[in-house]
Amino acid sequence: MRVLHVIPSIAPRYGGPSYAVVRYCRALGRHGVRVTVATTNADGAGVLDVPTDEPTEYEGVDARFFARRGEAFKYSPSLGNWLRRSVGDFDVVHVHAVFSHASLSAGRACRIAGVPYIVRPLGSLNPWSLTQQAWRKRMLMWSAAGSLLRNAAGLHFTTEGERELATAVVGEFPARVIPLGVDDQYLAARLPASDGGVRRVVALARLHRKKNLVSLIRAFHAATAAAGWRLTIAGTGDVAYTEELRRTADDGPAASRIDFRPWLDGQEKLDLLRSAAVFAVPSFQENFGLGALEAMACGVPVMVTRGVNLAPAIAQADAGWITGTDDTEVAATLMEIMRDEVGRRRRAANAKKLAGNYTWDSAAAQLDAWYSVLAPRLPSSGRS
Repeated sequence: MRVLHVIPSIAPRYGGPSYAVVRYCRALGRHGVRVTVATTNADGAGVLDVPTDEPTEYEGVDARFFARRGEAFKYSPSLGNWLRRSVGDFDVVHVHAVFSHASLSAGRACRIAGVPYIVRPLGSLNPWSLTQQAWRKRMLMWSAAGSLLRNAAGLHFTTEGERELATAVVGEFPARVIPLGVDDQYLAARLPASDGGVRRVVALARLHRKKNLVSLIRAFHAATAAAGWRLTIAGTGDVAYTEELRRTADDGPAASRIDFRPWLDGQEKLDLLRSAAVFAVPSFQENFGLGALEAMACGVPVMVTRGVNLAPAIAQADAGWITGTDDTEVAATLMEIMRDEVGRRRRAANAKKLAGNYTWDSAAAQLDAWYSVLAPRLPSSGRS
């Protein structure tokens, strides 16, 4: 079976969606699925150092990169042309994202060629997400994005919460909930013997307003005036927002105990996660919460907001703390966490146990089974 994954961008700076596509595809390859990723070379203001308009390999996955024009919509005429020519060579197409040129082009090409396709909305159908650039998204929902969704063979959600929120907005669609996974290196990490001398709150994320990191910093100032706790924020993103985060960090009693690091990966990322007493995800909205899952796999309890769709599973497993998004509630939750060393240790053990339920191979097996149902070619409809 040949499966094409289409995503607007795959550079690490774009966070979980880009990271997850590579892991899904590697695991699908282990299940015997022939996978290709089609994407752009977008990397923020720059571009990835990859060949374009030709087959290549990216992190162990067959890929094709195409030049993009503009950042927000990631418009790529060459990707659109290639999809029109080549989508018929695949049995199933898996589209990641809704409001992008790559996604809309893939859907249209599939409808013309009669190839079944799945859409993973990446949280874009969440009511909070739809309030961001609302006019643009309304226009697209009335036109190309609406057609993309209506004609999909199914929608792929990663949590039940994401599915429920999307259903409230766009109504019932054929859908399956197939979660993300966690890499073996995190699951293999041993539980820390103790919190150690310095207790650390860690947030590792794309630096974007959706992540609500200003609230986390203000809450940290309010929650602790004593030595012994630090806040580390790791990631890259919008320059203006990054400067706002640094100003907020400097403007409070805990300024000397807040530090920033660039985006980390590999052993550096693993080391930072294992150094944490708690991992924080204060986001307004997360359709899954992959960073939280990786932290839990390392035996680190998490503090997440109710906007993180993994929150119900975390609460049920007693693997962390669930909070709101305003400064006061986040601060109160941080103070509770800081006082409760016994609770941190209990939740750490529960967190590692919960993370063990999420593997890329399990997710790939579920996707493979879904693709197999869809693989027989649908008759060409020419729908637009």
